[in-house]
Amino acid sequence: MLSVLFIDDQNPLLEVMHPLLERIGKMNVKTALNAKDGLELLKNNTFDAIVVDYDLPEISGIEFLKIIRSKGDTTPVIIFTGVGREYAAIEALNNGADFFMKKGEIVQSQLLDLVQMIQLAIDRRKIGRGVGTTQKILSDAFNFFNEAAYVIDREGKVIAWNEEMAKLSGVTPENMIGKGDWQYSIPFFGYKVPLLSDLIFQDDALLLENHYSVIEKNKQSITAWTKATPEEGHQVLLWMKSSALYDSKGTFIGVMGKIRDITEEMGAELLHKPVRFHSSYEFSVPKASPEVGLFDKVMGKAKSSYKKGIHLAFKEGKYAEAIPYFDRSLDIDPLLANVWHDRGVCFRELGRDVEALRNFENAVELAPDDEEFLFSLSCIQKAIGILRQRKDLIESAILVLNRIVEKNPNHADAWNLLGICSKELGKDLESRKYFEKSSNIIKTGKNRQKKREFDI
Repeated sequence: MLSVLFIDDQNPLLEVMHPLLERIGKMNVKTALNAKDGLELLKNNTFDAIVVDYDLPEISGIEFLKIIRSKGDTTPVIIFTGVGREYAAIEALNNGADFFMKKGEIVQSQLLDLVQMIQLAIDRRKIGRGVGTTQKILSDAFNFFNEAAYVIDREGKVIAWNEEMAKLSGVTPENMIGKGDWQYSIPFFGYKVPLLSDLIFQDDALLLENHYSVIEKNKQSITAWTKATPEEGHQVLLWMKSSALYDSKGTFIGVMGKIRDITEEMGAELLHKPVRFHSSYEFSVPKASPEVGLFDKVMGKAKSSYKKGIHLAFKEGKYAEAIPYFDRSLDIDPLLANVWHDRGVCFRELGRDVEALRNFENAVELAPDDEEFLFSLSCIQKAIGILRQRKDLIESAILVLNRIVEKNPNHADAWNLLGICSKELGKDLESRKYFEKSSNIIKTGKNRQKKREFDI
């Protein structure tokens, strides 16, 4: 009889799974409510397999896995998780997990899947775990991601193409698995071209040559966005992320890729701007020069420079040329909130979002109740948050937007942006509520306009 250790902090789940696994799976099952208790059991017991929850208090499932692997314990481990994101699969794979199973889907009717998974994991351990086995584990794991994800192996062939990827691309896993030679790019570009996953180890020059704007890059992963024209013919803005994958022995086995269509979130106007390459996010904010004082203020030089900058930026669309005039104005008086704001607009229009963010933050700090400044800040927080997957910035945008709607409950754009940010954080119920609020405000405004026109 197989012996299994089941670790989960939800006691009701253990009370259900324990007898079912013993009766249906014909297994001898021991349970633990946390990783510490599980480690204690392992001191005096050996098991054929371990099922452990990813999200445990104090010591997580991944940390538990690291601990037993560091001790040379090769017992098959099944990660039991509701996380459903690529970092969980990659981290677990790198530390020797054998399978993944999504929490919330194990009911009595699906218990046989867990039993089969335990038995298969044990069999795989007996025959050894090569690259092919690891790739199969990846394919199984990526199928329950809630974002479009795929994996290509070392030869550039697709070994995982989940259902969300099928929805985004219009190509089923059956028609994509095993394809190579950049064929997986055709649904997005209409022809064969390297995707970001094919360029993960390349230098910046080659990324530029392939029309990618790099947002963030480190040793093993890269995040970028690019413009694409699918076979339907309408241009879209795509966000991509790619991470190198290694097995528990450090062998490179492939690349994970994620793709999202962010055209709606970012605004279609970005499609008409040039793609820019961002390799550095450092910049200096102008400071007030010590030799510039009251005389310049009295002479109105700050105001004069600001007016010149306004004319260049918003009359002629010369944003780069306008910035030095705003700099001069801020040199004279760094407490001019509207100058910081309009300087931020210039950076935003030039695609330099981080500089724009800092300028909008300065504007809001100086004028915390200005509705326009608050909205500009929330928009740029949302933009950077989505492009760089910065949850903290999206949450900050929500806080700013809540300040706006508290002051002005009829701000339809703010409600709409709240919907986008909430959707990005997976809060679908709140998102729908905000979208409905925005739509109702717009409809009410149109009805009032029609009534005025009728009265006239």
